[in-house]
Amino acid sequence: MDNLITFSITVFTAFFAITNPISNMTVFVSLTQGADVKTKHDINKRSNFIAFIIVAVFVLLGKYIFELFNISIPAFKITGGILIFFIGFDMLQSKQSNVKTLDNVHIDENIAVSPLAIPILAGPGTIVTAMNFVSNVDTVHTILVILIFGSMSLITYFTFKLSDVIVRVVGNNVISVIGKIMGLIIAIIGTGMIIQGIKISFNLMTI
Repeated sequence: MDNLITFSITVFTAFFAITNPISNMTVFVSLTQGADVKTKHDINKRSNFIAFIIVAVFVLLGKYIFELFNISIPAFKITGGILIFFIGFDMLQSKQSNVKTLDNVHIDENIAVSPLAIPILAGPGTIVTAMNFVSNVDTVHTILVILIFGSMSLITYFTFKLSDVIVRVVGNNVISVIGKIMGLIIAIIGTGMIIQGIKISFNLMTI
């Protein structure tokens, strides 16, 4: 039971850092600026639902994807860790990751699919993180990962819903600081994945 609780906390922290609802909230505000309340609600609901489905599919089919492309767990952890580390590093440097380029996006409900659902909410970092947690676990842990990402989707939904109020009360400076903290956490998670991959490769998991 303790292991499940620890696992759940680790997964939630990782998802919270990588999806970063506070930082992405400012993206949502900029993309939907000028839209009416109903349009904002539809975009919010649709983008989070699509992101959840995408991650859930990768979580459930991750094992088969590994087998299809003959991907080893250590290779996936090391490569995924490097990717996640650089996403976090870019956030620390106040750079926008190239998977979140939002130039020339028109304000309509299609932005719920791209760029909001893909790649902002369910981008490479999120998918890699999810698949990493289910790469060598049982069904219970796999279901937990899906449920936890579902809870993150709900948190993101309500954060987007209250985005105008939150930005006005908190301010952009505080949101920027939160983004840097999330970047540090993401970089640490990426480093941990690399270490795990190296340990598995050289049978060092008991150390």
